[in-house]
Amino acid sequence: MESAQKLLKKGTAYCLAQSFDITALAKHLSGANLIRIIKDTLLIEDDFSWSVIFSYGAVVHWNVDNDKQATLDALLIEHAKNIHHTPETEHFTFSLNCPTTRIYKDSIEIEDDDPVTIFALSHGMGQSIKLASFETHAILTINNTRYIPQSLAENGSIKLNSRNIAKIRGQLFLTKSDIFLNYDLLDTPDFFWEYPEYENFYLITAKYLEIAQRTEVLSKKLETIQELFDVLADEQKHRHSLMLEWIVIGLITFEASMAIVDKFL
Repeated sequence: MESAQKLLKKGTAYCLAQSFDITALAKHLSGANLIRIIKDTLLIEDDFSWSVIFSYGAVVHWNVDNDKQATLDALLIEHAKNIHHTPETEHFTFSLNCPTTRIYKDSIEIEDDDPVTIFALSHGMGQSIKLASFETHAILTINNTRYIPQSLAENGSIKLNSRNIAKIRGQLFLTKSDIFLNYDLLDTPDFFWEYPEYENFYLITAKYLEIAQRTEVLSKKLETIQELFDVLADEQKHRHSLMLEWIVIGLITFEASMAIVDKFL
């Protein structure tokens, strides 16, 4: 038991940005590191330590020390789009050359030390941390706009001017578009169509991290955002219609007043 504990190595996964420029990163790193680009994903190998960098902004480090992580992170930020100032992070431990591959209590037992096995396992972890970023974004948006349906239920209207309503609608739209445009990232990666013998490793992490179930829950949260979007749209239509009604009443009143004045004059 004690010897098994000594074999445990540390790993970490986090979502650092919306996306990375993998081609530019590969050019920068090719001189000093052993790297492979596999389906828009960068695999960096260095003496039984690996870093897997996904184009959608997620990184998974295996047995990479803190100094090397910090150096690589600085480079990633230079080639990133829309950096997350508070990245989603998950920590785990792992051991190599075990009897079988499995995950137990956030510790991964891996049956060999094949870098492609590490790469396959990383896909599920990268998706999980990206999904966590989507979840946080959706929850934050819902919490920030929770008062809207409550105000509508209590007062029959939303106490916001048209400009603020338009801004909130814009924020809701950005949340939806950011998630929907990247939603296919949560599907089985294309890599496993060409290398089906490694798909089971991906499925092990995807199942343990409950990606399918969490994706379904995220869909329901997006439905809530859509409902908020519809409420704001209806409120804007109501205000616009009300404004037109007052304009029509004003014009009719003005015309009637002019008719009365013309009659008496």
